[in-house]
Amino acid sequence: MNLVLIGATGFVGTQVLEEALRRGHQVKAIVRHPEKLPQHDALTPAAVDVFDAAALAEALKGADAVVSAFNPGWGTPDIQERFIAGSQAITAAVKAAGLKRLLVVGGAGSLYVAPGVQLVDTPEFPAEWKEGALGAREALRQIQAEDGLDWTFLSPAILLEPGERTGAYRLGGDEPLSTGEGPGRISAADLAVAILDEIERPSHLRKRFTVAY
Repeated sequence: MNLVLIGATGFVGTQVLEEALRRGHQVKAIVRHPEKLPQHDALTPAAVDVFDAAALAEALKGADAVVSAFNPGWGTPDIQERFIAGSQAITAAVKAAGLKRLLVVGGAGSLYVAPGVQLVDTPEFPAEWKEGALGAREALRQIQAEDGLDWTFLSPAILLEPGERTGAYRLGGDEPLSTGEGPGRISAADLAVAILDEIERPSHLRKRFTVAY
């Protein structure tokens, strides 16, 4: 497939890029710093401002699917507002490019830990991640209102960690998966496996889902 990956040099994006190339896909990587990308015959770097929807739309044209691992950066002071603005620009660009398939990698903060209670709203949720999680939650709310795209929103396990690629994971819906001993976990490498599995064999169109071991 011809894939466009937004945020290919981030924690998750790096693993998604590696998995996509491993599977033989052609990848155009939308990044701020193309020099951070590896050299690969199937990889085309593109330095495009994600917040410029018109420029981004041009870069997306001709793709079979778009994977967004966009994150404005956890150290960004206005991360919530930047997360929302960037997500809106990406959605607008996908539509302007005439594409349908968009998979968004979000966060675990919007998963429901009790009826009507999302993880980000619990007292235990870490303060340093809260503004970004609120931005990701709003991005989910907005994309759920989209009826012109075949979107998917993937929330990782509560514990998203470095680690090996096993190729194994469990699927869940709007509630976090647990291990019986605590919150579920998954490596970024296996999150990437789940992302590419969903791109190749869509089973969560216009849905949010989660994965964990």
